Amino acid sequence: MFEEIQKSVASYSGSWKDKKGIMEFSAVIAERKAFLSTKKLTYQARVKINNDSKQVAFSEMLIEAGSGLSSGGFDGEMSSGFGFKTESYNTMSGAREGNISEQSDLFGKKFEYKFDYKDIRSKIESIAKSAGYEFTYQILPVK
Repeated sequence: MFEEIQKSVASYSGSWKDKKGIMEFSAVIAERKAFLSTKKLTYQARVKINNDSKQVAFSEMLIEAGSGLSSGGFDGEMSSGFGFKTESYNTMSGAREGNISEQSDLFGKKFEYKFDYKDIRSKIESIAKSAGYEFTYQILPVK
């Protein structure tokens, strides 16, 4: 089933990693470069397939990371000098629609991008259900 999931999201430019039986998909969906600084927005999805209980657990999040030099500390930006900042945002309640859309609207003020995270979730859910597995959306990252 995992190979089918990989093929279904192959059109998204990302990579898969196996982390102790949990498959993790990561894709940089936005990047902004300014004078000597870079900010990236990464989408991350985790999938765990349990063949014994016929369950597929799924979680997703957006991660914003930045590094570089900055000339000041306005509006929550880094202060002068070298700095590294990383933040991660999990989806909260409302698993089917996911609050990740609210987060992406928040990021949309800093980044411009087009990325259909709902499509990834629905493809994985469809594959799981067609194979007779129960699809479970988890608020916290899949472990």
